[in-house]
Amino acid sequence: MKGWIGRFLLVNLATMAGAVFAQEYPAIAEGRRIEMLRHPTKRPVRMVFDTDTYNEIDDQFALVYALISPELDVQAVYAAPFHNNRSTGPGDGMEKSHEEILRILSKLDRSPDGFAFKGSTKYLADVKSPERSPAAMDLIERAKKSSPDDPLYVAAVGAITNVSNAILIEPSIIRNIVVVWLGGNGHHWPHQREFNYMQDLKASRVVFDSGVPLVQLPCTPIVTHFTTTVPEMERYVGGRGAIGDYLLEIFKGYHKDHFAWSKVLWDMTAIAWLVNDRWLPSDLVHSPIVTDNYTFSFDHSRHLIRAVNFVHRDPIFRDFFTKLDARAKN
Repeated sequence: MKGWIGRFLLVNLATMAGAVFAQEYPAIAEGRRIEMLRHPTKRPVRMVFDTDTYNEIDDQFALVYALISPELDVQAVYAAPFHNNRSTGPGDGMEKSHEEILRILSKLDRSPDGFAFKGSTKYLADVKSPERSPAAMDLIERAKKSSPDDPLYVAAVGAITNVSNAILIEPSIIRNIVVVWLGGNGHHWPHQREFNYMQDLKASRVVFDSGVPLVQLPCTPIVTHFTTTVPEMERYVGGRGAIGDYLLEIFKGYHKDHFAWSKVLWDMTAIAWLVNDRWLPSDLVHSPIVTDNYTFSFDHSRHLIRAVNFVHRDPIFRDFFTKLDARAKN
């Protein structure tokens, strides 16, 4: 190979090789993985929730949705790191997320003891040195008590740091969990510069390379359709107890000008998939290769994951509003 084409191919092949072969993970038979990627039939669904709760406002809605859904058995909540204009760094973001989790639980009259756990204080620096945060260690303990026939569902809606740390500390858990992650963009979108994905690229690579059964909810152009407005929030969320009033308050406070404005509540969709997958149709696709350039490369010999390809917005909000209203009346 000569010229720039040859150099381009060599660089990208080296990048791909480094990404794919940097770490070894336990093998899962493809038939078993496909079976685990089916929608859970056992009810309630045993799950944990990994959330950067203070990052914006959609996490709070997702956490409440999970906790008021009888189809789900939320066994733990983990605070994930984040860094944007609401935090001074990943560790500060995690601490603020943990505080927000406690605030939500208080308004729902739920105790945080043995339920809410602090996560990683930093992003994954190296696959050989994962952080043993309380969240990662709790996930490992719960995963070890699970099995391929009765897996633990890990709904994650932020940087996938806590989950990847747990996998790196104890790789065998990939046989006993199913990760449902809102992260990355559509596989044929020009780039993967999506907040959850790009915050911790090394952690993102772990979930796509490890072979852990993975349900991916791509943000653009899939989950971007899941929008709502102030009038809808005022009509169906406000006045539904302390938690409803709080959700309305943070929703209205997120943007100053409400005229012709709508907001995507991204994270609720990860919970919605666990409640009813018919609202979020999906396909089995080959796990993409995470490049250092915030793009995907593709190799059709790689293991399968499940990727959501559409969001039916209305039934999800109808389900959430109905459950919130019923709770307020009890």
